[in-house]
Amino acid sequence: MTGWHAPETLIARYADGSLPDADAWSLEKHLEFCASCAGRVSGAVRATAAGAVLADVRDAVLAAATPAPAEAPPPRTPRLLWAAAPAVRGAWLPAVLLVALGAVLLAHVAGFSGARPLLLAVAPVVPVAGVALSYGRHADPLHELAASTPSAGLRLVLTRTAVVLAVSLPLLTLAGLVLPSPGGPGAAAWLLPGLTLTLAALALGGWLGLRTATAVTGGGWLCAVLAPALATPDGAVARHLSDQLSAYVGGAATQGGWAAAAALCAVLLAARRTAYDRLERF
Repeated sequence: MTGWHAPETLIARYADGSLPDADAWSLEKHLEFCASCAGRVSGAVRATAAGAVLADVRDAVLAAATPAPAEAPPPRTPRLLWAAAPAVRGAWLPAVLLVALGAVLLAHVAGFSGARPLLLAVAPVVPVAGVALSYGRHADPLHELAASTPSAGLRLVLTRTAVVLAVSLPLLTLAGLVLPSPGGPGAAAWLLPGLTLTLAALALGGWLGLRTATAVTGGGWLCAVLAPALATPDGAVARHLSDQLSAYVGGAATQGGWAAAAALCAVLLAARRTAYDRLERF
C-alpha cells in the first residue's frame, strides 16, 4: 500500500465499528506499515465513547506488566519462534521420528524387505498430519489471541507448514536413503507427492476446515496406495506395494504430473487465501 493513506471516512467508520470485517482487516494490515495512519486511527478511536474505557484498560495492563524496579525485564520471545512453536511440539515430532526409525529398524533388525516401500507410502501424509496438528485451538493455547491479529490467517498457517516441512522432509528422506532398495522408486520420490498433498490440504481447508481437509487428502492417499497392496491374495504385500508406488510416484512423467498438481494447488490456495481470515477464528 505504498503511497496510499486511509481516508477520514474509512477511519471514522473503523472507529465507530461500522466498517465491514474485510475492510477492517485490510486497514489493520496497512497500519502495520504506516505510522501516520496508525496515529490517525488511534486518535479517532480515543475520541469515541469507548476511548476512555480503552485508556483505563491500557493503564491497567501497563501497570500489571511493568516489572518492579529491582527486577530485570522479562525476555521477549521472537515473533517467528512464537508463530512456529506449535508446529514442533506435542506428539507430532516424536511421531515423525517413530516413522523414520521404525522403518530403519524393520529393515536392518527385522529384515523386512518392504521397509522402503512402506516408508514411501506413509511419508507423504506425515507433513499433512503435521500441518493439521499445528494450527487451531487444539494446538495453540494462544490461538484466540493469535487469530485476532492481522498477521493471523494464511500467513500463520504457512509459517507452521514451512516448519513442518523443514523437519519432516530431511528426516524421512534420510531414513529412505539408509534403507535397502529392492527396486522401485528412489528415496526422494515421495517429496513432490508430499508437497502436493500438503498444498491440496491447505487449499481444501478454505472450504472444509484444515483438519477435515487433511483427513480427506491424507486418507485418500493411504487408501489409494495401501488398499490394493493389502488386498493382494498371494500375500506378497511388499512387492505389490513397490509396484503400486512405482505407478504413483515413479518416472519423470509421473513426477511432472505431481509438480503440475502442486502448482495448481498453490494457485487455488492463493485464490482462496482470504478464507483463512476466519478459519477457526471463533
